[in-house]
Amino acid sequence: MFVITADQVDSRTSDDLVRAARERIDAVYGERLALPADRTAGDELQVLTADADAALAITLDLTRSREFHVGIGIGPVRTPLPEATREASGPAFFAARDAATRAKRAGIRLAVQSQREPSGDSERADDAEALLGLLLIVRERRSEAGWELFDLLAAGLNQAEAAAKLGISAPAASARAKAANIKAELAAIPALTRLLEQTDLMTRQEP
Repeated sequence: MFVITADQVDSRTSDDLVRAARERIDAVYGERLALPADRTAGDELQVLTADADAALAITLDLTRSREFHVGIGIGPVRTPLPEATREASGPAFFAARDAATRAKRAGIRLAVQSQREPSGDSERADDAEALLGLLLIVRERRSEAGWELFDLLAAGLNQAEAAAKLGISAPAASARAKAANIKAELAAIPALTRLLEQTDLMTRQEP
């Protein structure tokens, strides 16, 4: 299972962003969550899912604006699940809390940690954190124009359709996609998803 714990950056001096993030995540990914996204503290959001693809997508959503420190915890959870995420527990939750704490000291504001009973198992999680960190650096350097094109392509449009919607030529769209490293990101997503799945699988194997 995947637990995402996200702490809002500078929450004491900025508007509350947790409610909007929680509502957005439930609306977009609700069917893929084990329980609805939940506020676990004044400035903290927590998400529980068994879907590696959803976990990665939510992480990329939360890190895009750099307004959250995000920790991904991977491991077992105690069952049966309670009615609310904030009431759930288990190694994945402990790992997410530790990861969120480490994320506050990381330049990319993200950390990944795995844990299985009775001991930790972090090698694949370290790999996932390193590769995801590279992806976040690429995304942080993307211009607003690059994000406009990326969002259209991510929504299912091809590059020609996206160019027409943006009112630019096909060569201009191609140059914008290259500058934004969109092709590299779209190729990295499946690989990162598989790595997260493998990490989750390792936590479910006997020590």
